[in-house]
Amino acid sequence: MSGNIQLLTDTLAAAKAEGRSALIAYLPAGFPTVDGGIEAIKAVFDGGADVVEVGLPHSDPVLDGPVIQTADDIALRGGVRIADVMRTVREAHEATGKPVLVMTYWNPIDRYGVARFTAELAEAGGAGCILPDLPVQESALWREHAAKHDLATVFVVAPSSRDARLAEITAAGSGFVYAASLMGVTGTRESVGAQAQDLVERTRATGTDLPVCVGLGVSDSTQAAEVAGFADGVIVGSAFVKRILEAPDHPTALTAIHKLAKELSQGVRKQP
Repeated sequence: MSGNIQLLTDTLAAAKAEGRSALIAYLPAGFPTVDGGIEAIKAVFDGGADVVEVGLPHSDPVLDGPVIQTADDIALRGGVRIADVMRTVREAHEATGKPVLVMTYWNPIDRYGVARFTAELAEAGGAGCILPDLPVQESALWREHAAKHDLATVFVVAPSSRDARLAEITAAGSGFVYAASLMGVTGTRESVGAQAQDLVERTRATGTDLPVCVGLGVSDSTQAAEVAGFADGVIVGSAFVKRILEAPDHPTALTAIHKLAKELSQGVRKQP
């Protein structure tokens, strides 16, 4: 099975054609269990998510705030492995027909082997990878293998990224550009403000055709609508994870994240 970068591209283009942003959800693999994590992804897709990022739990998650760190810790204690991440991608994609990416730090891929990781991700039907800590200038080996398997390489840009750096990143990336709305770690925020809009505008000013999707901080439909007013995609992670952590049992968690996905999908359609 080839990779699904085309499915990702088509999904983001379809949202744009509808005059709205895409809703992109993030959930860690193996959380609260491998099976439970797969059910959670299906629930957010069913609630209205267009794309899902599957987190590969890591013991030193530098970009992640306390909510996702807690989820990662639960997954790691449960013994989650890269094989479980691949299974999560496969089952979520096959059940829904929708694009599923992996979001991971570089170290686990480096240890696993780039050739092996990209081949397995493509075979599982994955659309690509978001690599928050892989510098573009060190990404040639990854990009070579990703291209061979038709996988998207999504890089992260931040408000601190200078214009020349943004141009370098947009030229090297594929699928979409992940714009971190602020300096700091993941987590819900009271406001996802002007910094994010400025970053989206500067990223687009590089002349890239890639959609620019904003993450870090969006937690409700009002914020989703705000970000949808200037971004091609709205990325939500901690808010979903928080609902699962707070639920008394798994069925309640699935209901809660389905409801949140529905509210957020309405939010991206009501741009201010």
